[in-house]
Amino acid sequence: MALAAPRGEKTLAELARQYDVHPNQITVWKAHLVEAASGLFGSTGAASNAARAVDVKTLRAKIGELTLENVFLSGALTKAGLVNATR
Repeated sequence: MALAAPRGEKTLAELARQYDVHPNQITVWKAHLVEAASGLFGSTGAASNAARAVDVKTLRAKIGELTLENVFLSGALTKAGLVNATR
């Protein structure tokens, strides 16, 4: 039904009668379809690439932070004699 609305072959009133739904509901579904369809074909543009770059930068920073913590804790546990240094 949501695909039939953008085609324009039938009016909203005809589609509403055919599928027994309110015309406003068809309009809402049509709007959702149009919004979702733009994302399917990679047309999100630079905003998506910028968001992805920020995510990668944040994730790499977190990896570095956790690596540093692991090295520090490993050294501290080794000095305390709780972990064998020959690992």
